[in-house]
Amino acid sequence: MNKKIFLTVALTLLAVVVLPVFAQTPSELNGCYMKHNVNVTGCPTSGFCDYNTSNSPCGMCCLLNSVYTITDWIFIFLMAISALMIIMGAIKFTTAGGNPDNTKQGRNYIMYAAIGIAIALFARAIPSIVKLMMGVQQ
Repeated sequence: MNKKIFLTVALTLLAVVVLPVFAQTPSELNGCYMKHNVNVTGCPTSGFCDYNTSNSPCGMCCLLNSVYTITDWIFIFLMAISALMIIMGAIKFTTAGGNPDNTKQGRNYIMYAAIGIAIALFARAIPSIVKLMMGVQQ
């Protein structure tokens, strides 16, 4: 069972992170499309960021745009899983019928969901941490 879950997560990450690189046309390899406003001086807020322009820190802009995209996907995935875990925990807790094992299992589901929500909120802070580590001024 654990191998199936690991394989599913690995294939999902492969599809989200690696395959879009191979789907780019040769002109797209000279830059990236800005989907997020990375709030960095010199970065375009939308459109195509071209590596060949000398007045734009396009490499840094594209890296931060990728970090924003990845953390958005992590946030959405963790929040969806956490919502399902809360529902499962609530069902397990309310249908326990006084059985201490089912009550404990329901509480554990809800506790793990709370941990997942905390990690998801931390994922929203990762772009700011990356900016701080790179020394980027906003």
